[in-house]
Amino acid sequence: MKYLSLNSEIFINNRKRFIDRMDKNSIAIFNSNDELPTNGDQTFKFKQNSDLFWLTGIEQEDTMLILFPNNPDPAYREVLVLVRPNAIKEKWDGHRFRKEEAIAISGIQNIIWLDAIDGLLQAWVHLSDTIYLNTNENDRKSNHVNVRDYRYAETMKSLYPLHQYKRSAKILKDLRAIKSALEIEVMQKAIDITDNAFRRVMKFIKPGVMEYEIEAEIQHSFLSQRATGPAYSSIIASGDNARILHYISNNQECKDGDLILMDFGAEYGNYCADLSRTIPVNGKFSRRQKTVYNACLHLHHYAASILKPGVSIVDYTKKVGDEATILFQKIGLLKKSEVKNEDLNNRAYTKYLYHGISHHLGIDVHDLGTRTEPIKAGMVFTIEPGIYIEEEQMGIRIENNFWITKSGNRDLMKNIPITVEEIEAFMKK
Repeated sequence: MKYLSLNSEIFINNRKRFIDRMDKNSIAIFNSNDELPTNGDQTFKFKQNSDLFWLTGIEQEDTMLILFPNNPDPAYREVLVLVRPNAIKEKWDGHRFRKEEAIAISGIQNIIWLDAIDGLLQAWVHLSDTIYLNTNENDRKSNHVNVRDYRYAETMKSLYPLHQYKRSAKILKDLRAIKSALEIEVMQKAIDITDNAFRRVMKFIKPGVMEYEIEAEIQHSFLSQRATGPAYSSIIASGDNARILHYISNNQECKDGDLILMDFGAEYGNYCADLSRTIPVNGKFSRRQKTVYNACLHLHHYAASILKPGVSIVDYTKKVGDEATILFQKIGLLKKSEVKNEDLNNRAYTKYLYHGISHHLGIDVHDLGTRTEPIKAGMVFTIEPGIYIEEEQMGIRIENNFWITKSGNRDLMKNIPITVEEIEAFMKK
């Protein structure tokens, strides 16, 4: 890993929160992600199962976590399972954790090698009544690959058909949504790295620069600050490309007079930042660009003013849509007749703002958390309204990350330039 070691109290506290939600006399088992093949004998870069990392801090393949709080032997109530280090394999693939290293990262005192776990696990399962199995559920996930979590569930059910089974995902969806102060410290580090990268590219951008050159500057900045890399594929969309929400070709020239929409964020300690800014390629907004930008910024500030505990995402999104409807009339995008006759299932404003305003953020860019129940203190959300105008070949999005507090929210990106005046002054300087 490139990042500095995280505070093990993060993972100790996370496990305690999970154990407190487990049924009496139950055991929970978590597995690492698969190593996935690309072509030939190559594999994708390994990415740890988010739930397992949230509970342990361990980024290594073939890892397991076993939680059995009612185990008669206290030494085995928390067990971390690791692949046994092998000198030959390490010559090819690099260092694997020793026990003392894993203890320091996770706070788990009992480490068992993977090749010795089967006999022990069988005895523990026989002592338990309920088995929690993980499926790394995410409402946005559309992947139907039969990954390790699902294969392991099938194996356990065939070996122990008379046990009661429960989904750990139902607990984790609640717990992972609420970030501790220690987690916020790590997210703030990812955000600060992203801030520095944004300031770097504002100095770099000028007419004639290629989108991929900007992406390279961002990547350089991330890695030089100990980030793992980008939290997701960076969007560097100049001109009309900005209307494509997930534009990642990043292969066009940035032209004088155009705006460039950049959506990127660093990953640090497996926690993600998610920033969007739209700036003028030549360093100066035109009058129309400034009008539309300020309308988007108004929506951003309005959304921030109402995102607080007790609000539902559905009501919050509707209110932002109502405000967008008013604004879009003021800047000449909507006519009163279009609003009056709009279909409530396909509102008029969605012609120019056709995505959601916020999503949960954390270890995953689209992190776990409810989209139907009221917002709670401790959650982290993006706020990212956009305005996309086909007839003007213009797309603008402004995005910051907010930690929900008991009384409202805290803008974790408050120090990043956001106004027209701040952006123009920085680019001029």
